[in-house]
Amino acid sequence: MWINRVLLSHMNFFSQKLGIDLGTANTLVFLPGKGIVLNEPSVVAVSEQDKKVLAVGFEAKEMIGRTPDNIIAYRPMRDGVIADYRVTEAMLRYFIDKALGKWNIFKPEVMVSVPAGITSTERRAVIEAAIRAGARNAFVVKEPILAAIGAGIPIQEARGHMIVDIGGGTTDVAVISLGGIVASTSVKCAGNRIDGAIADYIKKTFNLAIGDKMAEDIKIKIGSAIPLEEELAMQVRGRDFISGLPRSTEVKTNEVVKAIHKELRDMIKAIKDVLQETPPELAADIIDQGIIMTGGSSMLRNFPELVFRRTGVKAKLADDALYCVAKGTGIALEHLDTYKKSIISKR
Repeated sequence: MWINRVLLSHMNFFSQKLGIDLGTANTLVFLPGKGIVLNEPSVVAVSEQDKKVLAVGFEAKEMIGRTPDNIIAYRPMRDGVIADYRVTEAMLRYFIDKALGKWNIFKPEVMVSVPAGITSTERRAVIEAAIRAGARNAFVVKEPILAAIGAGIPIQEARGHMIVDIGGGTTDVAVISLGGIVASTSVKCAGNRIDGAIADYIKKTFNLAIGDKMAEDIKIKIGSAIPLEEELAMQVRGRDFISGLPRSTEVKTNEVVKAIHKELRDMIKAIKDVLQETPPELAADIIDQGIIMTGGSSMLRNFPELVFRRTGVKAKLADDALYCVAKGTGIALEHLDTYKKSIISKR
């Protein structure tokens, strides 16, 4: 009985497939049939002396800004691409093992999302890293395609759909029709740049140094893309630049709006650029259907409203915006034949 059960579980693993949304800020893993099984920060802690990986994911993120001299905690992905190959490989191995369980002996087929503007060298680096981290086969697909699939958009139709995927490192904007990208751009301005702008503003306005985590908290708790009549407020803690001592101050929503307006302008410009490149027939479809926004940073309060004000095209946030790309990898893996036109490369 026990042997049968073991054999059955191994047969399940035999054709194991994994979808990975490998992001600058977070990595999500999707298992077909189970859904999203892992959602952790793309952060690794490494010891300085022997370059050994000490912690990955949540455990490593807690260490950012809090490590002793001999440990560094950082993100091995920058602007959506691999900045540190060895550490990214170790991080991928950890995520694959954690998603499949320690005792899994079969190598999975892995589909990884990549930014729309990726070069062939960067793409090859992702495939190599996935295979060295334990994948039997690796496919890479551009993020806007996966975001569209995950948002439930019928991408195979002869209709134009515009998707704006705003993550931590990149904003990917694409018009999709007949399963392919008609016009697109990818700009290295997204959630991390917004966090940086908030930290800079607080430094200049309040003479207060704050960490990345605090800047992100401000964005999530009180941030908005347009000024609010009824502002939200929060206490911000950091280090005083003049006295060097810890201090807290109150920050309100409209100050955050002012702090991040340049970054939002860059993202809106990317959307406008793609709209200007879109063939007229598809542009008409987009006016009918609106712009679909996905990715964690698109969840900033009133962002769709700002897009509408600046472009004249209505925008709406996809359901489960944060998980669209990861869900898209899972759906594409389950229906590889349907989406094979959209898959750019495998090993």
